Amino acid sequence: MDLQTLELDISNGIATVTLNRPPHNAQNAQMRSELIQVFDYFNDEPDVKVAVVTGKGKIFCAGADLNERTGLNNKPGAYWHHNRLVREAGNSIIECSKPVIAAVNGPAMGAGFGLMTQCDIWVASNTAVFSMPEINVGLAGGTAMLQSIFGKSRARRMFFTGMKIDADEMYRLGLIEASLPPEELMPYVMEIATDIASKAPIALSYAKQAAQVTAVMPRREGYRFEQNMTVALGKTEDTKEALLAFKEKRKPVYKGR
Repeated sequence: MDLQTLELDISNGIATVTLNRPPHNAQNAQMRSELIQVFDYFNDEPDVKVAVVTGKGKIFCAGADLNERTGLNNKPGAYWHHNRLVREAGNSIIECSKPVIAAVNGPAMGAGFGLMTQCDIWVASNTAVFSMPEINVGLAGGTAMLQSIFGKSRARRMFFTGMKIDADEMYRLGLIEASLPPEELMPYVMEIATDIASKAPIALSYAKQAAQVTAVMPRREGYRFEQNMTVALGKTEDTKEALLAFKEKRKPVYKGR
């Protein structure tokens, strides 16, 4: 896979995706295309059980590359295509059948903050800060994301002012798993990833799908949806193996079917 803005390492069932576009890891069209390519690949790659997204250097992602907005309106359809690519890069993570962990090693601003929220589990270095500073450059965005995370007042203050929140405050609010010294971030994340990678791949796929779908369902309908998924999952060989291994007090051997 020829990647110019990302680094990819797959080991022990864990795929580590590192944003590598110095100095700020700003998202451009190339990075977004590569994110789509990589996360679509994970869906069909049995060697990937879980993915980790982090940034190269001291910044996770300082947002979108604003230089790419220059001249977008000079060509019919250019801005629509730009925005579609932004959405689909995030959707490739949301729709990935494998769990995705964000290891936020530094500032996550604008589109970088959005990238984190598209992952399933969030862990941050205590050097990280989070904001949607679109208002500072005459833009608007992130309101749906912010209002799904924070209360109305905090969310609206953030997108009206570009206010930053640091990792310790995010942890105090219960929004991230941990706020850690930089040197402890990746070991902690890899511990979580290793635990996830040890689970039945089919169960992980069903669980990821259930989490995404039921998040926007009324509770009663969501429960019915999960019950139906449990029936389907219960018919797989891996579920039967997991139950047998539990009874026999041994490590299960999964076959992916």
